[in-house]
Amino acid sequence: MLGVKVGWRAQSIFSEMLAEFLGCVVLIAFGAGVVAVAVVGLTESGRTAVIFNGAGGWLLITWGWAFAVTMAIYVAGGVTGAHLNPAVSLAFAVKGDFPWRKVVPYWVAQVAGCFVGAALVYLDYFRAIDAWNAAHHVASYAAPGGLTTFSIFATFPASYLGGHMDLALIDQIIGTFFLLLFVLAISDNLNLSPTSNMGPLMVGLAVAAIGMSYGVDAGYAINPARDFGPRLFTWVMGWGKNAFPGPHGYWWVPIIGPMIGGVLAVYVYKWFISLTLVERAKLLENQQPHPQMQGMGYSLEKLQAALDEAKQLHTP
Repeated sequence: MLGVKVGWRAQSIFSEMLAEFLGCVVLIAFGAGVVAVAVVGLTESGRTAVIFNGAGGWLLITWGWAFAVTMAIYVAGGVTGAHLNPAVSLAFAVKGDFPWRKVVPYWVAQVAGCFVGAALVYLDYFRAIDAWNAAHHVASYAAPGGLTTFSIFATFPASYLGGHMDLALIDQIIGTFFLLLFVLAISDNLNLSPTSNMGPLMVGLAVAAIGMSYGVDAGYAINPARDFGPRLFTWVMGWGKNAFPGPHGYWWVPIIGPMIGGVLAVYVYKWFISLTLVERAKLLENQQPHPQMQGMGYSLEKLQAALDEAKQLHTP
């Protein structure tokens, strides 16, 4: 309306960076926080007599990360759609839904937010970390035994990979491919997308599924900022080679792998799903809906509402 004064936040990329930053703080504060509980908190607090590990510990971690992702998306989603992941920003830029000029600023905000989130977890649990090191005779964060407490913050490859970083890279590509495949489906108005307030929960469930199915090879970072920001923090705090370069020089894998997996998902979703949905939507112009539409939960109203957007996003 005329005469309405609009502040700088309405159209500034800086306001979007702030949202991505805070969302990533939430992501790591709760995601790495639940790992801290599983690795050092329960055992050193006296609340359990045994090390919390095995399948039960892994379920705690995977569901904790799922809720962390869900809460982070709820926090930032209204401003940016909650990318919270450089692989997501890159994938949507490749898809044409996100301006290329915003990609690097989003990446910076995401890494910075994850760094600060890791700092919050350390501030809360550093005594538990030190108690665990003392109980297990680990002389310092940088010692070989320090890899256990490092894993609170960032990821490392499983020992059974035998130093084959190509296998770890494949793992990260696969995990992020599925993450972006789900995100693309959930955000596609022509698909069976949930309402906006349910979308964050659906993404969180996808993260839980990936963690339980593909998590143990390399810790399912599936997000370059989620790994690099906390990894940088641990390096600053003295974890040394456990952080950089990491076991077998692993540090680059959770950066490159997710980028590849995310872009791959864009093209697979387009050719296997999106183009079909667009062609079916175009049938509305002649009021000839495809027979399968009603059976798959479509309505003429829904398709009509999404048709203009689909033409813009998917026109070759």
